[in-house]
Amino acid sequence: MFNAKIVSTAVAVLLVIMYLTGWWVSREPALLVDEIQQSHQQLGDKAIVGYSTTTALIRVSETLLDKSGGYLANDIMPPFVLLDNMPAWELGVLEMSRDLALALRKDLSRSQSQSTENQFLKVAQPMFNIDHRSWAIPAAESEYRKAIAQLCLYRAELMDPAKPDSQFYARADNLRDWLKAVEKRLGSYSQRLSASVGQDRLNTDLAGETSARQSTESPGQKMVKTSWWKIDDEFYEARGASWALLHFLKAVETDFADVLQRKNAMVSLRQIIRELEATQQSIWSPMVLNGSGFGLMANHSLVMANYISRANAALIDLSELLTQG
Repeated sequence: MFNAKIVSTAVAVLLVIMYLTGWWVSREPALLVDEIQQSHQQLGDKAIVGYSTTTALIRVSETLLDKSGGYLANDIMPPFVLLDNMPAWELGVLEMSRDLALALRKDLSRSQSQSTENQFLKVAQPMFNIDHRSWAIPAAESEYRKAIAQLCLYRAELMDPAKPDSQFYARADNLRDWLKAVEKRLGSYSQRLSASVGQDRLNTDLAGETSARQSTESPGQKMVKTSWWKIDDEFYEARGASWALLHFLKAVETDFADVLQRKNAMVSLRQIIRELEATQQSIWSPMVLNGSGFGLMANHSLVMANYISRANAALIDLSELLTQG
């Protein structure tokens, strides 16, 4: 009897410790916007175009690895292997970081289509694409840190007048190309979040072009509904992506200020940022609720989808403004 009490008490204490550890490592990091803006302001007259955007990508990536509990997506030991919300959040941050790293490599650092790739970005961008769950040979964290180191070298050369091979071109077409990729990313999140309650969707894949074709036939309509087990994962992935994108757009506000003002598009960008800020409000419920659209309970996924859809609509408008003369 005595041994049984000791064992049961030890198990209870262990479960409490694991719960508290899981709660601690699942806390979302604070926004870094003020820190990034201050680092730019401290440069004063030495501030150069591209510094804020590159710094935002560096700091977002560093936070992904160095937040409370570190990087969790590839952990294989309990209690970390049992967590899913924070790994989903990390994936959202990583997806947005991958998109920006690719845009830096193929557009923002190149003057035209026939120009050569930047040596540092050429190395850094593929390193972000390693499987986020890889835990050995190589570990995801080690590859991401190598990518961050290459970004730091790129940023250092941006600030060195003696190294003209590293450049950042703040042009309307470069910004528009990256925003187009972001539009598709946000559109996907909006659709996945909306599927939390289930939707009977019509097939619009070929709409708008009579000669369009696809590889295989698809049904004219189908029921789309997120699995009950995946609802919180979809929510936190979208929340992480919005967190990262918020930093990148604030950096764009600085680096592309002249372009945005010339296109009279600064207010449009700030409206997008405001919508994304709303996605980062505190969640007071202990779990992601999935009430019906007009039911008694809240549906956190639909609320998130609303903010992301509004941000995406504003992004589309911003892209149109950037195409105008």
